[in-house]
Amino acid sequence: MGQPMARNLVLAGFDVRTWNRSGGSVEGATASRTIEEAVRPAEIVVTMLSEDAALRAVTFGDGKLLASLRTGRIHVGMSTISVALASELATVHTKGGQRFVNAPVFGRPDAAAARKLWIVPGGSGADLAELAPLFAALGQGTFPMPGPAQSALAKLCGNFMIAATLESVGEALALGEKGGIAPEQLLGMLTGTLFGAPVVQRYGGMIARQEFSPAGFAMALGLKDMRLVLQAGDGLEVPLPLADLLRTRFLQAMAQGKGDLDWSGVTTLIRESAGLK
Repeated sequence: MGQPMARNLVLAGFDVRTWNRSGGSVEGATASRTIEEAVRPAEIVVTMLSEDAALRAVTFGDGKLLASLRTGRIHVGMSTISVALASELATVHTKGGQRFVNAPVFGRPDAAAARKLWIVPGGSGADLAELAPLFAALGQGTFPMPGPAQSALAKLCGNFMIAATLESVGEALALGEKGGIAPEQLLGMLTGTLFGAPVVQRYGGMIARQEFSPAGFAMALGLKDMRLVLQAGDGLEVPLPLADLLRTRFLQAMAQGKGDLDWSGVTTLIRESAGLK
């Protein structure tokens, strides 16, 4: 996700310095050898990482993001993270005289490349106004939230609903196939009548065709997100039985060696339980 986003910032005329845990470069950007080298000159620092632990690893410690970001500058966290970490980052950046905006995105790598991400920023109105050109270079629209914690929670709510869609579409197509209806035929009826949302069309097609590789969003990330959804529910005392089922689904898929599949591949468990090959 980070690479096409950085490329779009370069194309939009931003002066971009990059640092990547696994190496690699972006044409037109300046590759940095260390986090400090990338962060120290920056007005705005954007992070796009897979999980809380990865974001913590690049943020806290000597020579890391927090220690290297200059007073008054902005850290824009665009990862899907826990509500707790979003709150913590807002607090520590404020104490350091810096600013933090949590701005997770909806969209897969192809959407990132096409500047079609939906961005869910949480921060002060002044900070969001300052970041408007950056968001315009990365996505097709923003849905501001009251603050970083609410931004993180909104993203988790969205991913929960996507995962719930995978489950419901997977069950419906398995039921139809077991009864003699080809998955793509049934999907065409469903998306052409009641359920025409892009997420149903996109993931429904992948499920109907059993196209789960290469993964655009890894199975492990689906498991991580359902754990974060349940963590948020626990903190707010909101029972989430469907999220608990989805966590179990993703955990089972990982246990069965399906971790290299796209998270929509979790629906293979439904087919297998129905006796479908």
